[in-house]
Amino acid sequence: MVLELKQEADRISEADYLQGELVSEIKHEFIDGVVYAMTGASKNHQRIAGNVFSGLKAHLKTTPCEPFSSDIKVKVGSKFFYPDVMVVCEDDSGNDYYSETPVIIVEVLSKSTRRMDETAKRLAYQTLPSLQEYVLIEQDFVDVEVCRRSEGWVSRHYFMGDSVTFESVGLILPVTDIYERVDNDDVTSFVDSLKLP
Repeated sequence: MVLELKQEADRISEADYLQGELVSEIKHEFIDGVVYAMTGASKNHQRIAGNVFSGLKAHLKTTPCEPFSSDIKVKVGSKFFYPDVMVVCEDDSGNDYYSETPVIIVEVLSKSTRRMDETAKRLAYQTLPSLQEYVLIEQDFVDVEVCRRSEGWVSRHYFMGDSVTFESVGLILPVTDIYERVDNDDVTSFVDSLKLP
């Protein structure tokens, strides 16, 4: 999703932002008093986010942990973001519209969001004491990047034929499941290679 830059002078309070989101037809992220409008996502973006969410939902069905999709915000200090997918195991925010305690956050990357997801959001998310894993998934080619607190936030990359372990929730998900129905050259090449005699 693309963030539309607003003028620096358009600062509002956190309370006004949260109230506005309840009635707004479009979602906005909030960074230090500045509001950024979000645009819609592509079909591939939705497929990837949906595949990860479905895998987490089925796996966590009988646990206290719960996955949320991109309609629930995460609060990081004076910032609010809409992650594509996150899992919350203990939520003490007292708010129905955001959490401050995700254990895993997943963002699906595109050309327009990559810089924000890989820099500002990464740095912000890693300050959350509850967060154990940050996952970045490319939509235009196959690459699942997992950064774990237990490994000093060092990036590990997974590709077609690999399986990704989300250690924070004990889920192993094949990369092929993450990219199910996704239409890009890497996925097509992998599927074609399986058809060879």
